[in-house]
Amino acid sequence: MRKKKTAFLALAIGLFFNGFAQESKIYTHDQKAYQEALALYNNEQYQAAQAIFDKVREQTKDQETEANSAYYAANAAIRLNQLGADRLMEDFVERYPTSTKRNSAFLDVGDYYFETGKYPYALKWYKKVDQSAMAGKDQERFFFNNGYALFSSKKTKEAERYLNKVTTSSTYGSQAKYYLGYIAYQEDDYDTANERFDQIADQELLDEKLSYYQADMNFKLGNFEESVALAKKQLPKSDRREVSELNKIIGESYFNLGQYANAIPYLEKYKGKRGRWSNTDYYLLGYSYYKQGDYANAIQQFNKIIGGTNSVSQNAYYHLAECYLKLDKKQEALNAFRNASQMDFGPEIQKDAFLNYARLSYEIGNPYEGVPQVLTSYLKQYPNDEHSEEMQELLVDSYITSKNFQGAMTLLEENKNYASKETYQKVAFYRGVELFLDNNYAAAQESFGKSLKDAPDLLFKARASYWKAETEYMLNRFEEALTSFVQFQQNPSAKNTQEFPDLDYNLAYTYFKLKDYNSAVAYFKKATSGSLDTEKRNDAYLRMGDSHFVSRKYWPAIEAYNQVLEGNGPEKDYAALQKALSYGFVGRGNSKIEELNRFVDRFPRSTLKDDALFELGNSYVKADNTAQGLQIYDQLIREYRGSSFVPRALLRQGLVHYNASRNEEALVKFKTVARDFPKTQEAKQAVATAKLIYVDLGRVNEYATWVKQLDFVEVTDTELDNASFESAQKQYRDGNTGAARKAYESYVKEFPNGLHALTANFNLAQIYFGEGQQDKALPAYQFVVDRGSSEYAEQSLTRICEIHITKKDYNAAIPFLERLEQTAEIQQNITFAQSNLMKGYYEQKDYERTIAYAQKVLNTAKIDNRIKSDAHVMIARSAIRTDKEEIAEQAYAEVLGIANGGLAAEALYYDAFFKNKKQDYEASNSSVQKLAKDYSAYKEWGGKGLIVMAKNFYALDDAFQATYILESVITNFGQYPEIKAEAERELSIVKSKEAQRNSSIDTEGN
Repeated sequence: MRKKKTAFLALAIGLFFNGFAQESKIYTHDQKAYQEALALYNNEQYQAAQAIFDKVREQTKDQETEANSAYYAANAAIRLNQLGADRLMEDFVERYPTSTKRNSAFLDVGDYYFETGKYPYALKWYKKVDQSAMAGKDQERFFFNNGYALFSSKKTKEAERYLNKVTTSSTYGSQAKYYLGYIAYQEDDYDTANERFDQIADQELLDEKLSYYQADMNFKLGNFEESVALAKKQLPKSDRREVSELNKIIGESYFNLGQYANAIPYLEKYKGKRGRWSNTDYYLLGYSYYKQGDYANAIQQFNKIIGGTNSVSQNAYYHLAECYLKLDKKQEALNAFRNASQMDFGPEIQKDAFLNYARLSYEIGNPYEGVPQVLTSYLKQYPNDEHSEEMQELLVDSYITSKNFQGAMTLLEENKNYASKETYQKVAFYRGVELFLDNNYAAAQESFGKSLKDAPDLLFKARASYWKAETEYMLNRFEEALTSFVQFQQNPSAKNTQEFPDLDYNLAYTYFKLKDYNSAVAYFKKATSGSLDTEKRNDAYLRMGDSHFVSRKYWPAIEAYNQVLEGNGPEKDYAALQKALSYGFVGRGNSKIEELNRFVDRFPRSTLKDDALFELGNSYVKADNTAQGLQIYDQLIREYRGSSFVPRALLRQGLVHYNASRNEEALVKFKTVARDFPKTQEAKQAVATAKLIYVDLGRVNEYATWVKQLDFVEVTDTELDNASFESAQKQYRDGNTGAARKAYESYVKEFPNGLHALTANFNLAQIYFGEGQQDKALPAYQFVVDRGSSEYAEQSLTRICEIHITKKDYNAAIPFLERLEQTAEIQQNITFAQSNLMKGYYEQKDYERTIAYAQKVLNTAKIDNRIKSDAHVMIARSAIRTDKEEIAEQAYAEVLGIANGGLAAEALYYDAFFKNKKQDYEASNSSVQKLAKDYSAYKEWGGKGLIVMAKNFYALDDAFQATYILESVITNFGQYPEIKAEAERELSIVKSKEAQRNSSIDTEGN
């Protein structure tokens, strides 16, 4: 366009200067200076000409010569771009209104500005021209120049009025028709544009420009074959920008003709607007690849379409999803189908996308919303759809596969027709197991009852009977448990269940709890000959031994304990101690002493060593070897200062000395018990025996002085004390907890330091705890613990810890947990203390101690996977907080192998996190997908996982997946502000980068 216009301007300039040359011949006169100035002017030496014209104008007496000089001087000023040049020409017009050059002055100045491309200035002067006073050739030039100046100033309507006046001109006709056609083209009036272009006779103009516009117009009119022909013809003659646009015209024309293979090379050569493509551009190329079955390349184009909200985007996302499916990228397909289903530009596409989104959600899980929610939404949106029955089945199964059995039960009880009786039976069974594992035994029993009612599947009927029995056992309803276990035993399908191998073992324990020790022994024997695992077999022998022991069948008990000692079980120390005690009961005192000494040597770190030492000391005393007995008591006192056996050992030493008439030595021991273990039963017995010594020695006053210093010895009515306590005890033994609670409350109020205050406070605390009144139980347990070592001390200390932990008050719990760890004799309580100290120190941000206690827990011989996973998680979290990622990664890997629920979700997230850091993006995405499918209930970890997945996809050059996932997190995870904020930051980064190549992206809309 610019080249042709320049050619035309040269023509206009020639006409302009020819006019000047003719003029100089007309105005000849004898003034040499004027002629010299005119010659300089015509030779474009304006500065010199202007100076002479100014002198002539001032000196001449001829009015016409003066006017002409003023005219040429002003024209020279304009051509020299002098300040005030316009004013000089205006002065000329005002001073010489009758000059023949007045009208030509306006036209000449306008033409000059036109020639120099200053179209607004040209229009200013053209407005002053008197069109009726112009010659014909000047009129044509004026109409064209004015029309083109208006066109260039985007005043197209006014431009058309002037250009239409010269369409028949031999000089300006082709140019005028070209610009009139171009105006129609810009206004999408292609018929008029074609008509104007067809009238152009200038072949050079046609060859240079028209093919491009005609190609574009034919494309827009749907004449795609003609468009291709014209555009291809124009390609060799076009500049770089037009080549890009022509390739786009050809590519899109082939696309619309369905010739996708032909379209691809031309669409690829398109450079975009200012180097950027739009969403539509990516769609055209992507769809062309899609139609060719080149799904990988189609994805590479479709996934660059970001933020689109129109039919093009909906189609693109739908086809993108199909491409992902073809390549078995189901998570990616899920996202694309979801996006397409949320747009309503094409209802059929929307519905089909929703159907596929629902199916994929069921198949692979859904990180954005629960699978049941997706399926329910589909059923609500398309209630009479031909896929309704399929969706109903998937809905029920989705609850089951996602282990949301509570939701499944609610659904099935509200919609009986959604599933068969067998499905309901299974769901009720699994819900019961879930409740059982949550320690909600009453609700579990109810759920197992629903499973057993009208139960068509005999296998699940058997399993429900088994678990109902387990539930009743945990509720201490041992008679009912026995009935249910027998029902399970009698079910012909029982042998085909995974629970059957444990039946004899559980029956044995039930009989054991019912104190039917003969039956217990019989079933423990059956269990040991079955397929029990090593741990349970050892336990069965142990309980078999206990059953014999409590039935006073000590020789069979010894045989059972020997079986435990021959194995590798964790309770060999207990079996060894029980075996030694059994020898004592069959009159084999020497064997008892021998076994106890062997125990002390074999199990130096056993928590039962203080029990063994106490029994060994007693055995030596009983065998009249009091010196050895006293030494063993000293060893116990020295090595186990916190043991409940210490006051008893001191008391026994005092009694040995008393019986040997070593009264002073006896008093030292008794006073030590009273001083170090006040208010215990041993202290009270020590005081009573010391009283006998003082009476025998006749030192009653000394006794009275000593006793006054002891706050736990008081003058009281012993019979009233005993009677009040026994009344409470009877109610407690009979199971009347309400009456027992009132009686114990009365006793501890009446006798705060009574003979039975310890037992009364402990039993009262137990009642409160069982009723859920933990705040009332706490001071009663504290009373027991404050009294030092006793048979109730360890359990009371454990309960205090439990109460504080339940309240998540680790600051209060930690001192008691530390004490429990040091004094507990039962390994389970030691593990309990250590595992909760681990958690407590983590809450206090003491990560070094957290890890130390986690290692202690893991070093414990017999702990279940739940405790192990807790310990590994504490190590992992502490390592994360202290930037020790290698340790964290290893710990989370351990958790992943054994954990369930929230800990497993956390471990899966970090598995994805560490794989992302190693740039193993595909594997990282697999972990996030597993997190979404198996642990959808743990939404916080799911949201964090999605951000990692978005980063993975962007690293894999899938901008659609990255932006879509991040936008979904922002929309669906508002209840987690930190997650939402991180997603917003990541989305801003992605969009800013993508906007550099995609003009459709709105970076301001983040």
